[in-house]
Amino acid sequence: MRDEPAAPADLARARRDLTADCSRCVGLCCVAPAFAASADFASDKPAGTACLNLLPDNRCGIHDRLRDRGFPGCVVFDCFGAGQRVTQEVFGGRDWRDDEGTASAMFAVFPVMRQLTELLWHLTEARTLLPTGPLRSEVEAALEQTDQLTRAAADELAGLDAAAYRRGVGDLLGRVSDAVRSDVPGRTRDRRGADLMGAALRGADLRGAGLRGAYLIGADLRDADLRRADLLGADLRAADLRGADLTGAIFLTQPQLTAATGNAATRVPVSLSRPPHWATDTRTAHDRRSRRPRRR
Repeated sequence: MRDEPAAPADLARARRDLTADCSRCVGLCCVAPAFAASADFASDKPAGTACLNLLPDNRCGIHDRLRDRGFPGCVVFDCFGAGQRVTQEVFGGRDWRDDEGTASAMFAVFPVMRQLTELLWHLTEARTLLPTGPLRSEVEAALEQTDQLTRAAADELAGLDAAAYRRGVGDLLGRVSDAVRSDVPGRTRDRRGADLMGAALRGADLRGAGLRGAYLIGADLRDADLRRADLLGADLRAADLRGADLTGAIFLTQPQLTAATGNAATRVPVSLSRPPHWATDTRTAHDRRSRRPRRR
């Protein structure tokens, strides 16, 4: 296995439809979910209630000041294209403001669609990581099935047991991860779901490590070697990635990078972008840990 997928440009193209296009959405991420006042959000918001910062044209009134106004959780959120799929494909361009029935249906479908599009993100990557063979065929079948589900009617989507479906795909992605990381020499033991909040891991050799679902909030990962590490679902909020090497890290998403802190020396997978705030974030590791988000 290589440290990078064989065709990163192809991966970026395949994920083009899994990128949020807010111009084709009706602000669903600002209305459907609930959030609680914390280090991520400056205030409470019940589910199904529009955020006070949402404008009538579905734009955020403080979009360029979200971090300064206490809403970093909004900055790191990504629907993986679920918003425009729900708005344009499932509901034919309708708006949740149209009537109460449309609103309740859209709010029920959006979180399901968001889980499906995130799975499409990971399955698309998994396909590029594997050679032709039975496991890749399984991934391609799961990719096709998941894509078909995103095209289902609103009532079918609302009734889908998304958690169970996600577990099934997660098991498949776990087998992909094992295959991809199997030849990493001297890889450390898996730390799936480990509580590593604020951990001192500067310069750690984490090549090929299994960090799926690990809590790395506020962890000091400066200069750590995370090449080909499995970071699916790892919580990297306020993690210090300055100088870290994430080349070929698998199942990493843009929101995870955006939630962390890095710099020009941080090496990221070529299919992802270096977050703009990395160039201007001058907080120390102590500052980040002192504002560590509450664990949910």
